[in-house]
Formats: sequence, C-alpha cells, structure tokens
Amino acid sequence: MRRLIATSLALGTIATVALAQSEVPAEIRARQGLMQNFAFSLSTLGNMARGNIEYDAALAQTAADRLATLSSISQEGYWPEGTSTEELDSTDALPAIWEDKEEFLSHVDELHEAATAMAEVAGDGQEALAGQMEALGKTCGGCHEEYRVSDD
Repeated sequence: MRRLIATSLALGTIATVALAQSEVPAEIRARQGLMQNFAFSLSTLGNMARGNIEYDAALAQTAADRLATLSSISQEGYWPEGTSTEELDSTDALPAIWEDKEEFLSHVDELHEAATAMAEVAGDGQEALAGQMEALGKTCGGCHEEYRVSDD
C-alpha cells in the first residue's frame, strides 16, 4: 500500500511539473533555450578573458564558433506578439521589443557581427580573446538593458 501511495505521489508530481512546463508557450521555451546556449558560450569566453579559468585555445574557439552559429539562427517565430512581460510571467522580454521590432532585430544582427569577430580571434590567445570580449559584452548588455527585465 505504501508503495502504491508513493508511486501515485511521484506520478502526480511529474504530471504537475510537465503541465507547468507545457503552459509556457513553445516560442518562449525556444528563445529561452537559445539564450541559455548563448550564456553557456559567453560564460566560457568571459571566464577565460578575465583569467578566471585557464585559457584553452581549442575550448575558446569551440565556444566562439558555437556563439557565432547560434547568433546566425533566424529569429523568425521566436518573438510573436503577446509574449512579453505584460502578457506572461514566464518571460523577461519587455514590450519594447514589439514597439520597434526592426530595431530589436538589428541588435541580433549586431550580436552576430560581434560573435563572428570573436570567432576570428578566440583561438589566438587570451589577450586577443579579452580584447574582443569587451565589444561582445557591450553588444549583449546593450540589448538586455533595453529589451529585458533587469536582474537587479
């Protein structure tokens, strides 16, 4: 009987988690996943640039190449109307995105340019990586300041 109750509770918990995840629109889950992948690569590059982890040319190049590839993904479908913080709690995307979507998307192009520039130098040493990291960081930060809820 205890085993049956424990199994029932476990299945109920799993079902609740699955239901909660399914309530978040696929577009939001997709763009949040993309941003998490950006953050993964940026963390590696940033930590190497600051000297927090040892510079590894191959790892730096992999992270930079991944970031350049991710930033080349079309944003079509990731940002439908009705998926800002005004309509949903499951996002940090500010309504400013939809007020001038072309301007917002131009920031995505800037990210791709900065990521491509990073990929060109990431394997050339810690100094080259650090030199490009500032421009890449400003590109990311600038977009977040204008279009994303602050973490503060």
